[in-house]
Amino acid sequence: MSGSMSLDELNVATGLPGPISARVKVLDDRRVSWVEFDAVDPAAPLTQAMTQTWERAAVTALEERIPFVMVINSAGADIGEGIAALDGWGRVARALTRCSGQVPTFAIVDGPAVSGPALLLGLVDFTIMTDAAYAFVNGPIMVRQITGIDISKDELGSAASLEKHAGLPIAVVPDRAAGADLIEQLLTYLPSHADVDPPRWPSTDPIDRPCPEAGELIPESSTGSYDVRQVAEAIVDDDSLLELRGRWAGNVVTAFATVGGQPVGIVANQPMNLAGTLDIPASQKAARFVAFCDAFNLPLITLVDTPGFYPGKDLEWRGMIRHGAQLVYAYGRATVPRICVILRKSYGGAFIVMDSKTMGNDVCLAWPWAELAVMGAGQAAAILQRRATEEERAAFVEDYTERLLNPYVAAERGYVDAVIDPADTRREIAGALEMLADKRERLPRRKHGNTPF
Repeated sequence: MSGSMSLDELNVATGLPGPISARVKVLDDRRVSWVEFDAVDPAAPLTQAMTQTWERAAVTALEERIPFVMVINSAGADIGEGIAALDGWGRVARALTRCSGQVPTFAIVDGPAVSGPALLLGLVDFTIMTDAAYAFVNGPIMVRQITGIDISKDELGSAASLEKHAGLPIAVVPDRAAGADLIEQLLTYLPSHADVDPPRWPSTDPIDRPCPEAGELIPESSTGSYDVRQVAEAIVDDDSLLELRGRWAGNVVTAFATVGGQPVGIVANQPMNLAGTLDIPASQKAARFVAFCDAFNLPLITLVDTPGFYPGKDLEWRGMIRHGAQLVYAYGRATVPRICVILRKSYGGAFIVMDSKTMGNDVCLAWPWAELAVMGAGQAAAILQRRATEEERAAFVEDYTERLLNPYVAAERGYVDAVIDPADTRREIAGALEMLADKRERLPRRKHGNTPF
């Protein structure tokens, strides 16, 4: 250790050869275990010695109960070293799996992440890619040999492509320094490990501040579009909303924010995209985020406005049942405080999935014009009034809307705790968070559940 290095900045696994280093360092007053591949071009292949350094950094994060950050620039396992290199990255995978749900994990990809290292990206909580990064399990040569299709590495696995189509990176940044800055920002919402609460923010935004603009954003037409992010921004503390994976599965929004200085996770249907319906990517995106927030003690605020699951043979054949169940499972096992606000529509299976009281939600609120039912009035008329005249259908729609779609029916049955003025939403959420501050839920002892992957 050099004379200038503090006790909080210690080298890890020193003496092992290879273009990789590991140490415990400080990011904005937070200790993290940091492993970094050298910024060399071409990227060095992954040897067994390099994986020993990588594995040691992950183990250090788990032992010290601090976040784990890895900066990756790897061309995959060293072909010349053979099975030893494969054994090495397998050990890294096991160490990363042990970190999951114990300490937050991050990856900055700056260059290639190919084959085994690419799969490791799927294990970390948050992946950030630089403009120069690309990642894939099988590269262009393998694609051409097996499928006969010529494709470039950028087309196959560039950061921009993976951000939009695969949801791998939460963001694409210019360089490693920008990636480190984003991790610093993320850490302000997160605890260092699962046994402590997230750090509170200093806040001058009054928790009882009225937010009438939140309700004013909702169009008069039940099918009108609006940006749910603006609703969330009106409710949470000023300048605290940080959206994740904004370019992937745009029909659901996942974000960190604070309310009264307390970090929270936000899941919201986005009417601007696919009318806020749930499909496979949206279910996966939301489920992964809910599971993370539950693991690291962030209360969940769910903003609901969805007509249901997106229909179609393609989605059903691709596994809508299995993937939709991922979101059901994530909410169903979550033990953190859970607050749901029904902004407008909440129909059918999506009503249950989006953190309903049935799923164990703690506080369910609804705005006065919220519609809660098996389906909308028009859909119900199409099924139940197939042979009726236009006049009879119109009368059915009017009666159905009046009797079943308003939130007071659900409130009478205990499915909604309160119907509130939108202007009071921030105050109600803050009050619920205070009430639930000491919530502790003991789960049945078992090895683990069988997650519907």
